[in-house]
Amino acid sequence: VVTSIIRDITERKRFETQLLHLADHDALTGLYNRRRFEAEVIEYRDHAVRYEEEGAVLLLDLDRFKYVNDTYGHTAGDEVIRQIAHALEAEVRKTDVVARLGGDEFAILLKKANRAECDRVARNLLRAVRERTIAIDGSRVTMTTSVGVAPFGADETDLEALLVNADLAMYAAKEGGGNRLEFACEEGRLLAGMQARLSWVEQIRRALEEDRFVLYAQPILCLKTNTVTQYELLLRLIGDDGEVVPPASFIDTAERFGLIQEIDRWVITRAIRLLKECEEAGDDIRLEVNVSGKSLDDPDLPVLVEQELNATGINPANLIIEITETAAIANMEKAREFADRLTALGCSFALDDFGSGFSSFYYLKHLPLDYLKIDGDFIRSLTSSSTDQLVVQAMVDIARGMGMKTVAEFVEDPETVTMLQAKGVDYSQGYLHGAPRPVAEVLGRPVPSDSRDSVEVAP
Repeated sequence: VVTSIIRDITERKRFETQLLHLADHDALTGLYNRRRFEAEVIEYRDHAVRYEEEGAVLLLDLDRFKYVNDTYGHTAGDEVIRQIAHALEAEVRKTDVVARLGGDEFAILLKKANRAECDRVARNLLRAVRERTIAIDGSRVTMTTSVGVAPFGADETDLEALLVNADLAMYAAKEGGGNRLEFACEEGRLLAGMQARLSWVEQIRRALEEDRFVLYAQPILCLKTNTVTQYELLLRLIGDDGEVVPPASFIDTAERFGLIQEIDRWVITRAIRLLKECEEAGDDIRLEVNVSGKSLDDPDLPVLVEQELNATGINPANLIIEITETAAIANMEKAREFADRLTALGCSFALDDFGSGFSSFYYLKHLPLDYLKIDGDFIRSLTSSSTDQLVVQAMVDIARGMGMKTVAEFVEDPETVTMLQAKGVDYSQGYLHGAPRPVAEVLGRPVPSDSRDSVEVAP
């Protein structure tokens, strides 16, 4: 007698395959993500050293992409990113590697390519992006890009050095007006790029000294009560001409030159004092504060938080410290120590961009988390993508089982809210509920300042 039990695991296997694919690929474009691209570069660099081959890393950043988002919205911006990804793939060989590093930044690994070949491919990429016409809401949009090329040969080159060189070259191309390429080996142009970054360093230092940073707040809706119970604080810098400068323009420089820790201290101090004013006014709200991965090993930051909590006497649970998943995974031990110290003070802790790397679930048990912020790539197409629906449901189930709340980011339409409620997501954040606006407009009170000097902000 033979007794058999047969289970149909087709759906489970399909889901596992999808998860493995998403671990290495960008959800929006289907290209490799940053983690997989860096692994590919390391592998080929070692191969090039062994067999004395040449290659190059190309970094591409779309020129003035933010105006597409500002004018047409994020959905249109996503379509532009997808179209540009297709254009880039069509211009390289099957053996080359194309990746989306994030936002509007792409990277390409050219294999077995000398300088002349790199120059030819880079010019073809410029042309392909420039000639791509994208239809958006009855309008025809064209883009240009800036390309930085960092060649490498048989002599072993450090991965970080390659990426930095390509980034500097790309920055020099952008400083030159965009729609052009620069080689990392051209020292004069690299110097120009470095000088531009040093100019940003000076602006950041001056902003810290003169209290020229400002905080914006974006509401987060509780889906159970349909009320706004907390806000995410977002940083802006006031330029010399009064222009409001978004963080994408200066955060990278601040991290590279060791200024980000001081910025994080500035933000957290203001957030705690703002919570004090809210509590005194009878407003029961929570504030989320982003902390850079570079600040995870800053021993002074937990001390500062403790001092400010003691000085103000606020409910520490109303302060939510938020770090990105990529920062936590890159430095798990320090992230755990950092989180343990702050949660011991009574602060709440959130993991941002959850799901951007599918080692995510493993790391949940190592961090004392209160909130999981689901990566926006899974929310934008939630109503039409069965894969995104499965992934979001899995995140919600695991978070709930571990006593955590979930927050969906990039929510832009009521249909998505309805589905989030059906999936059991706790909070919703996005332009549907409100764009980031100055704290004084959102909360009815200005950010507490150490300086009496006022800064005039351009409208």
